[in-house]
Amino acid sequence: MPIQTTSKIWHNGSLIPWEQATIHVMSHVVHYGSSVFEGIRCYAQPQGSAVFRLPEHMQRLIDSAKIYRMEIPFSLDELCAAVVETIEANGVAPCYIRPIVLRGYGEIGVNPKGSPIEVFIANFPWGKYVAGTGGADVCISSWNRLAPNTMPALAKAGANYMNSQLIRMEADINGYVEGIALDVNGLVSEGSGENVFVVRNGVLYTPPLANSALSGITRDSVLTIARHLGLTVIEQAVPREMLYIADEVFFTGTAAEVTPIRSIDRILVADGKTGEITKKIADEFFAIANGLKPDRFGWLTPVKVNATEAVTA
Repeated sequence: MPIQTTSKIWHNGSLIPWEQATIHVMSHVVHYGSSVFEGIRCYAQPQGSAVFRLPEHMQRLIDSAKIYRMEIPFSLDELCAAVVETIEANGVAPCYIRPIVLRGYGEIGVNPKGSPIEVFIANFPWGKYVAGTGGADVCISSWNRLAPNTMPALAKAGANYMNSQLIRMEADINGYVEGIALDVNGLVSEGSGENVFVVRNGVLYTPPLANSALSGITRDSVLTIARHLGLTVIEQAVPREMLYIADEVFFTGTAAEVTPIRSIDRILVADGKTGEITKKIADEFFAIANGLKPDRFGWLTPVKVNATEAVTA
């Protein structure tokens, strides 16, 4: 999806013009993938707009950086304030927000010592991520997720997404909109950029983080919503064949939000229609995000930007 430019990008504490947010080709990140990042959404509200689970996203950014020994020179509160400042400066909502921490221009070589830490935050309009009307047609990828003790799956690192690119490109070439990766043991892990949920006999299942899955903020939100709705929720290893006999399967993620899956490897999920539990969870998620139901879990950070479109039920 083409990027729609906005006016300002936050860089190391200051707002700069979009076109000036550049790095040198010899920056460490270009050669070794040394970055961590976040994807966050700001949703339209009946009055104004609000960022969804901002502190949790920025804490995960800090955690990812810590794993890779990258010292961010800003606190959690400062990073959250920077996101709000950027959105309000650009006056764009709803929007997608991309904070990124990277190793910049300093030294060449795998050891990043001497390469400065750069922090950027951009926001821009962004719509539906996973294509498909009425549900996504996906496949099981031939590419596995990273094995434990190779690269840390809990870090949302730029380098990890080379694996995601292989999964997504293979799916696209073969006529699917997305791929689901298995872990090194052949158990369901996640999509190229989404967590996976399965409904079977009224019970909601999702793979645990030990199956090389990212600790998704939307994943956590869905688990919270499901329990609030009185559903039985189980985090357990999911064998591939369980996807074929499931009553419902759906993706979650900041970009994907809650996206029903219609078929897997050309096998329809049940009757191929969005399931009742998927719909209940999605309805609750979007109602909270768009301010149509109370923010009972304290997930929203208001910003002083009026949405470009009115919010209706």
